[in-house]
Amino acid sequence: MGEGWQLLRIRGIPLRIHPSWFLILAVATVAFQQQYRLSLAGSAVGVPPLPWLWGLGLITAVLLFVSVLLHELGHSLVALSQGVQVKSITLFLLGGVASVERECSTAIGALLVAAAGPAVSLLLGISLLAASHSATHLAPWLGVMITELGSLNLVLALFNLLPGLPLDGGLIVKALVWQVTGSQRRGVQVANASGRLLAYLAIGFGALLLLRGAGMGGAWLLLLGWFGLGAVRNQQQMLQLQAALTALKVRDAAARRFRVLEASSSLRELSRVRLAEESPAGPADWLLVCDRGRWQGVIDDATLQALPVQRWDSDRVGDHLQPLSSLASIAEDAPLWQAVQQLEDSNAPRLLVLSPAGLPSGTVERPDLGVAVLARLGVTLPEPLLQAARRHNTYPLGLALPQVVRAMVASGELGA
Repeated sequence: MGEGWQLLRIRGIPLRIHPSWFLILAVATVAFQQQYRLSLAGSAVGVPPLPWLWGLGLITAVLLFVSVLLHELGHSLVALSQGVQVKSITLFLLGGVASVERECSTAIGALLVAAAGPAVSLLLGISLLAASHSATHLAPWLGVMITELGSLNLVLALFNLLPGLPLDGGLIVKALVWQVTGSQRRGVQVANASGRLLAYLAIGFGALLLLRGAGMGGAWLLLLGWFGLGAVRNQQQMLQLQAALTALKVRDAAARRFRVLEASSSLRELSRVRLAEESPAGPADWLLVCDRGRWQGVIDDATLQALPVQRWDSDRVGDHLQPLSSLASIAEDAPLWQAVQQLEDSNAPRLLVLSPAGLPSGTVERPDLGVAVLARLGVTLPEPLLQAARRHNTYPLGLALPQVVRAMVASGELGA
């Protein structure tokens, strides 16, 4: 789902409208207009003029989405109280969604965030229904509107409490299982299985309703089931990524994007090495320096740029070294998720991979990490896509490995 258009900010949270929202707004307006026509037909004031009906339908549809917005604000404000930043709230075809930078780091925090939305909808529903009698005495159409909005908020609360991802009820199940077992991963697995069952039931009942002629209701259930299956697949892919990042070691992704020069080599030799390099994909190789088999340090192009060409024959590479410790490094037996974390924390283009003896054995970059994870999942990357990822030093196919690692660390199942 795209970001949509930003309307305003609420407590610093961008409120966005996805283009698909206008479709459901139109459908809801038509449905409410027809509802008012039927509900007011037997009232003392009779059916209002058609423009009034359409106006009431539009106002009710907008107020319904204000209720959805309040539902998402419930999630968002509690998330903020738990120290979780909320990136945006987006209204779209199926309602609304709050996008957060990470999950809560505790099961209780996650439970509070998940329960906040349905609690807001439940409170709204009860309050509106309690006020419907008084509203009817003021104006029949107002009573119908308040009753309709109250009922829909109760439906919104109860529907979201169904125990399957991506619904709030599924998030509550995940948090409860996490609290009992101490494993967020186990919570996701249980809630995911429940969500898959609910999605299949929605698709099955939707198809049955379509066969019996209930077109709109059946189509809506099919859409919800399809959306639910997509969310379940996303969660399953997240679990698979987490498993791969935990099981793989840095050595499984390491390449060798460094060259070796002797400390006794002249700077002229350094320049020849640089000119001879063919590196169309990604940054130039590192140049590590040895002295009779012993690692001495690293040298970069800044030396060539700082010294006059006349000194390139007389000056030795060993005279202009930086220590190997100046390079971001990681042990080859470290889990792969630590390489992702270190690359993002240091914003380095690559990491130097060190053997158990602390000696350079390779390098690892973002494309290398992505390729290793995809290979673990049985995906082979076409060469053009790999070359594109290397040119930009990004994770191939847009893999959100940093976000996955942040979620893993925040869950407390990994050490930071």
